[in-house]
Amino acid sequence: MNPEQFSSAVLDWYDRHGRKDLPWQHHISPYRVWVSEIMLQQTQVSTVLGYFDRFMAALPTVKALAEAPEDEVLHLWTGLGYYTRARNLQKTAQIVMAEHGGEFPRNVEQLTELPGIGRSTAGAIASLSMGVRAPILDGNVKRVLARYVAQEGYPGEPKVAKQLWDVAERFTPHTRVNNYTQAMMDLGATLCTRSKPSCLLCPLQSGCQAHMLGLEIRYPIAKPRKALPQKHTLMPILANRDGDILLYRRPSTGLWGGLWSLPELSESAALETFAAQRGLTLGIRRELAGITHTFSHFQLAIEPWLIQVESNTPGVAEADWLWYNLATPPRLGLAAPVKKLLKRAADELKAGEPT
Repeated sequence: MNPEQFSSAVLDWYDRHGRKDLPWQHHISPYRVWVSEIMLQQTQVSTVLGYFDRFMAALPTVKALAEAPEDEVLHLWTGLGYYTRARNLQKTAQIVMAEHGGEFPRNVEQLTELPGIGRSTAGAIASLSMGVRAPILDGNVKRVLARYVAQEGYPGEPKVAKQLWDVAERFTPHTRVNNYTQAMMDLGATLCTRSKPSCLLCPLQSGCQAHMLGLEIRYPIAKPRKALPQKHTLMPILANRDGDILLYRRPSTGLWGGLWSLPELSESAALETFAAQRGLTLGIRRELAGITHTFSHFQLAIEPWLIQVESNTPGVAEADWLWYNLATPPRLGLAAPVKKLLKRAADELKAGEPT
């Protein structure tokens, strides 16, 4: 197929089968499209749906997001992971308000200058909400195009990525760019899926090189695998007599940046030193079942201990420390494993252990 035939086939399919009722497709605006695109990075649509609605209900405008407390933003993001996305979201909102009069730039190059917005996200914002001709290359579109041209090489390599961007640019039409962009994402999400592509239903089947070769699953070429390194941490769940749990806010940069977490220790022997430094008198302690949390570049084995705090000095919760009330929890950003451990602690304390 030539580019005109390609885009025509995609748009004809979209008119009949494309998704047109996703929350961010209603009341379309650059703000709503941008938030949805950031949420959809590394996250499935089915997961994002509830988060998007809650986020929009709490922060319906770029101004509201720019002015919101960081804890509120991270709280609304809790469970989506990759929390740098949430922090960059707020940074971008503040820049849009301060430097662009509350309006998103229409220029793709200017959009990519904003924190957390790469070329593909910028293209999606520009095409979906403004009708600007701009190619995209998110995971779904990358899979469709890599199969269509049987692209050799791992797409994460700059040379291969450039070749796919050239393909995306060539096939992007000059009209109905918003529908075409959505259609390409829909094709990848619903037909040209990772493991079981529905080639017989695909409008691009007749020109797809991977299909002709019978090698659909081979493309896009997978990243060479490396074994993830293992790390270990001890997380004391320190409960005072009111059943509140001691948390601290992590530094704004790095792992779980800006989120509230349980203390982390290298080994159990460090617990007494930590308690003395924080002015805590520890009582009964009990080891809970461990959990493993997988990050993109390593696995973290968490060893949790539920520990009764018999007494503490008044200043223990100053600055970046607080006692987290399990009965009426404050709206804070929590890392997923910490949220899981807090729930487990609540169940244990409710059952009366430790006493």
